[in-house]
Amino acid sequence: MYAYGLIGNCQASALISNQGSIDWLCLPRPDSEPVFGRLLDPDGGHFSITIENQQPPTQHYLENTNILVTELSDKNGNQFRITDFFPRFEQYGRIFRPMSLFRIVEPLKGSPLIKVSCRPVMGWNKERARAIRGNSHLKFDFRDESLRLTTNMPLTFLSEETAFPLTEKLYFVLSWSTPIEEDLAQVTERFLLQTQNYWRTWVKHCSIPSLFQKETIRSALALKLHCYEDTGAILAALTTSLPEEPGSTRNWDYRYCWLRDAHFVLTAFHNLGHFEEMEGFLKFLLGVTHKYNISQNRQDRLAPVYTLSQELPLPETKQSLWRGYQNSGPVRTHNQAAEHVQNDVYGEMVLTLSPIYFDERFLHLRSPEHEKMMTNLALLCERSISTPDAGLWEFREGWQEHSFTNLMSWAGLERIARIQAKGYLKSVPFDVAAARDRALGAIDLATLEGSIRNGPNDSNFDASLCLSAILGMPKAQICLNTVDRIREHLRVGAEGANSSFFYRYVRKDDFGNPKSAFVICSFWIAQALAKLGRKTEAQNVLENASNAANHLGLLSEHYLPSTRTQLGNFPQAYSHVGLINAAFAVSPPWNEIL
Repeated sequence: MYAYGLIGNCQASALISNQGSIDWLCLPRPDSEPVFGRLLDPDGGHFSITIENQQPPTQHYLENTNILVTELSDKNGNQFRITDFFPRFEQYGRIFRPMSLFRIVEPLKGSPLIKVSCRPVMGWNKERARAIRGNSHLKFDFRDESLRLTTNMPLTFLSEETAFPLTEKLYFVLSWSTPIEEDLAQVTERFLLQTQNYWRTWVKHCSIPSLFQKETIRSALALKLHCYEDTGAILAALTTSLPEEPGSTRNWDYRYCWLRDAHFVLTAFHNLGHFEEMEGFLKFLLGVTHKYNISQNRQDRLAPVYTLSQELPLPETKQSLWRGYQNSGPVRTHNQAAEHVQNDVYGEMVLTLSPIYFDERFLHLRSPEHEKMMTNLALLCERSISTPDAGLWEFREGWQEHSFTNLMSWAGLERIARIQAKGYLKSVPFDVAAARDRALGAIDLATLEGSIRNGPNDSNFDASLCLSAILGMPKAQICLNTVDRIREHLRVGAEGANSSFFYRYVRKDDFGNPKSAFVICSFWIAQALAKLGRKTEAQNVLENASNAANHLGLLSEHYLPSTRTQLGNFPQAYSHVGLINAAFAVSPPWNEIL
């Protein structure tokens, strides 16, 4: 399992090991080059605080927050605590979220002998940043910007990485281009309390299901950190190149905004009762459509993925100086998926915008601009029916017609038809009901022996087609058969029919046959079973699938149940979305509980 915790504030984020080392931090944006990258290379930079003769560590979050606590001890019983957080709270009528990471180090028992090592690197060239010593800080120059480490510990011990006895609280602030001018201890303690109060208030305002409450809360907190509020983008993950399979080349950069993933994230936030993320993403999507001049009078299409600043993450590049996670390279930056045609995204974007017209709380968003965008998306859904593409799983070779694309086209057009019945979107330039039925007919052509297959010319099973039940596709028996056949043919592990982990598919792709479970598939199946009235089975699947989380409740993209190994980028927004939506689906309503 990945022995890491995630902290952040929707502007910056970091991964901290259970040994108390910051091993992943990219600045000034989550998709920037790494400042600390030991996650992907022993020489990739880190900020560690260690103790001699260390015993097994413990790590936990302060309850209902994104504040991480790591406790370390030695064989003689000396013990200390590290508290890590990025500040986030309301100040002067807006959210304060600086690019500053705060660390508090305090002795708990005895006088632990600790050593502090801060070794940032200058991005992908892996060159060590040179430290310039100030009065109470080290300054590391990064070309036109700087990283400053302000502390009350002796700078001699810090600069020379000398071990010393910890007898009082130490404070560290790692800030990008902005120095700390206030009293270090006072500002740190104040920011800690304000950040703790912010996150607990945010959680208090979440709607949560009656079952799997703690798992849902942790997933919600992790999901929130994947929102880059500066532009409204939603990241698929905060890491790059963590291998889907050790020793293979299935290593990808996920630090970007996949439109499809953003839709699923927003459905989870809608269930949680948080809507500011949707409004932020609408601004991002409007910016993309304007920037690339997507309109009904042109043949242009949306790319499936964009950077946080609405650019295309190209070209995909291998960083040859980096070894990769546990020597499993390559390390990649950018993502060639931006060049793909992935036609399912249009239906998903319609689903993302549909609450504007179905939910009276979003009356203020029913603007001509949003109506125009919905009209263009409807046209793109209609054009995509039965059209070959790279598909949901981003095949790089052998594009074909995919049932999942037809399913999403159907779902988008079905919502458009219902929105038209409410008196909106009258300018859509085609017969929406006829197009909706044509999409459903395309799915029928890929239905074999009562279950939906990958495509009309491909009888393989695909776990994404569990969404036929979740999206409310007609013909409930076909939806049920599809879920049951997927469980039978795509299960992973020795448990046989009782397995709660599933491949996304078993057919050969560009890199061979998949060898690990895809985590969200378990949650899709649980959600689909609940939707189809089999809640006991759904609860069992969800409960077993929750074992894919690490010691802090964080989920990766892939999982090997036989060895309890997390694989792929981490934490994975997709996986946490799946858990949240499944937990709501399997839970009885609160009025049956209270």
